[in-house]
Amino acid sequence: MPISAPATPVVSQPVNSQQPPVTVVVPAIPAVPSTATPPVAQPDGTEGGEIVVTGETAPPPQDPMERVNEKSFEVVQKVDDKLIAPIAHGYEKGVPRPVRMGLRNFIRNLTEPVVFLNYMLQLKPGKAAETLGRFAVNSTVGVAGLVDVAKKKPFNLPYRPNGLGNTLGYYGVGPGPYLYLPLVGPTTVRDLFGLFVDRATVPFAVRGPFKKPQYVLPLNIVESIDDRLQIDDELKEMNTPSNPYVTYRELYLKARHAEIEALHGRGPLAKGESGVAPFAKPLHPAPADENGGTAASDVTATVPAPGAVAPVASTAPVVPAAPTFVAVPVVQPLPAASAR
Repeated sequence: MPISAPATPVVSQPVNSQQPPVTVVVPAIPAVPSTATPPVAQPDGTEGGEIVVTGETAPPPQDPMERVNEKSFEVVQKVDDKLIAPIAHGYEKGVPRPVRMGLRNFIRNLTEPVVFLNYMLQLKPGKAAETLGRFAVNSTVGVAGLVDVAKKKPFNLPYRPNGLGNTLGYYGVGPGPYLYLPLVGPTTVRDLFGLFVDRATVPFAVRGPFKKPQYVLPLNIVESIDDRLQIDDELKEMNTPSNPYVTYRELYLKARHAEIEALHGRGPLAKGESGVAPFAKPLHPAPADENGGTAASDVTATVPAPGAVAPVASTAPVVPAAPTFVAVPVVQPLPAASAR
């Protein structure tokens, strides 16, 4: 009901008591209509003032299989907690660090011919020559690649990973739909095709016994366990986002975009930044300290906003300065920007 205040006479006492008092009438306050909203009856008979609408949103364009990928993501995380992480920790405790570093260098050296071929396909003869020089030095002076002699003085030839996925992206092939596969981890259709070709090329490029499964399979297993061990510290801080799957996907796609941009001389990686951990191998690895680790001040994870990647329809916060939630790859490694 509207409420109004009646006019109220106010008596003012004059300063001079001989003058009669003056009466001033204050106008009535106009009625203010009530704005209260009547309660809304709910289906259960209760009353409330809110209406909640629920529904499912369509998956983003770059991840049309979002629901399937998310389920795969959840399963892999559970397998990591129960199986892969204990194996990686046992590997760290049971195998001395010099032996682990030697195996890491040996496996990395086997991929150098693939890196060389892709730099040639990208018409970068300078980097291809450096890669060939690394392979020659480490295969001889470095005792079949067990010691990474080439990255030190006087050679100063850092390891630069490369593959067919980068070559296709360099020539404008889009990433295609995002995929999260149990034995591969995060990838896209383009990168998955490139991965298979790279893996098939290594035995033919290196030759020798590495064409036989009994040699290739153990090396892939050791590589995957070692890669999991390298990102163990980051994994301890990966449960903070409200939607780790979406954050993980966004960071991975931005990291891959940054690597392709660097091949064109654009973006932070092309300016010498260390890379984007743990979703992509750095194109410019940070200098190693005396203990074989990576200087923390040289590591950066700045990622430019992707231009070729479609925006992600999500409200989940993206934290490019720190990785979020990492799956455990069994076939495709996801090394961090720092070495253990």
